[in-house]
Amino acid sequence: MRNLHYKKWLTISLVLCLLGCIRQTQAQTYLSRPVRKDLQVREDSLKSLSDSVINAEDPAVRLRCDSQFVRTLVRALKIKNSFYYPFDSLLPISRLYAPDSAFRIFTWQYKRDDLVYLQEGTIQMAQPDGSLKLYPLFDVSMFTAKPLDSVRTRRNWIGAVYYRIIEKVYEGNKYYTLLGFDDYSSTSNKKWLEVLTFRGNGEPAFGGPYISFREDSVHKPVQYRYNIEYKKDAATRFNYDPQMDMILFDHLVPEGDEPLRKDSYIPDGDFEGFKWEEGQWVHIEKKIFDFKLKDGQFPQEQKMMDENGNVDEQKLQQQSEKNIQQSKTKPAKKPAAKPSPRSDIALMAQEPVFGALIFFL
Repeated sequence: MRNLHYKKWLTISLVLCLLGCIRQTQAQTYLSRPVRKDLQVREDSLKSLSDSVINAEDPAVRLRCDSQFVRTLVRALKIKNSFYYPFDSLLPISRLYAPDSAFRIFTWQYKRDDLVYLQEGTIQMAQPDGSLKLYPLFDVSMFTAKPLDSVRTRRNWIGAVYYRIIEKVYEGNKYYTLLGFDDYSSTSNKKWLEVLTFRGNGEPAFGGPYISFREDSVHKPVQYRYNIEYKKDAATRFNYDPQMDMILFDHLVPEGDEPLRKDSYIPDGDFEGFKWEEGQWVHIEKKIFDFKLKDGQFPQEQKMMDENGNVDEQKLQQQSEKNIQQSKTKPAKKPAAKPSPRSDIALMAQEPVFGALIFFL
């Protein structure tokens, strides 16, 4: 029996390795040496422009470089089979391929001034003939009062710099969940979760009735997307854990006694999550791990305070790291018999960082 399992594992590994080699060979075949050299030259220009879009101090320079970057990128993508060229030196730009390689999405941030941060992006579809099929994205979040209750098109997109794509299938349809970062204001950041689908005409649709709170103790209506907002310099986690097959994120609390001030929210060491069930991301409420305290240890709430009674963010981060280790080594407990049982939560692994956009995701 053990030999049988080993042979199956070996066969699967060889198949995956072969598929990877085939994909790499295809990319090399589709991009001839002259074409690749042409794209490398264009990439060098894009690299310089993208750095200025993010880091230039003069707003006029950022605006000019952003416009030049967009035009240069589109010209590069018009080259046949550009879909297979990674543009991996563009560190300030997020470049994500869908897990099934059906498309890739470019997103980046443009700071117009100290008060206005915009996200920009485009979706490039994989085309059998190597031609360009592009869907530019237009951020209108600054003009949106209710971003959580509507399906959006590429023309009224709720902008984000995406760092993860999760592919799910339900009843034969594909759903691509996007996780993204939004440098929202001078005092707070946001992280977004929304589901991307493609309509019959190929147009992308962002959001839908995919965020459910049916297992929460307090009933909430279904949302079309989800976000957390938190203090500008707080380090938060919001990512997909493939081992648990869940989207996991920090539970946030206000530092003081002003719960309406989202720019005061920081992690408290506990976690929430979303589990994909029947075509929806179902919210899992905050769960407190029932770790037994050793003699001399303080309760977790007191550990989060320094000697002056202020929240110690370093200890909050340390507690988060501790929780992920303990939650993954501790055997799972069966939930008590309740009408809506909920699963325990563990912290996610750290997400990638995109070049000059230095942030914890």
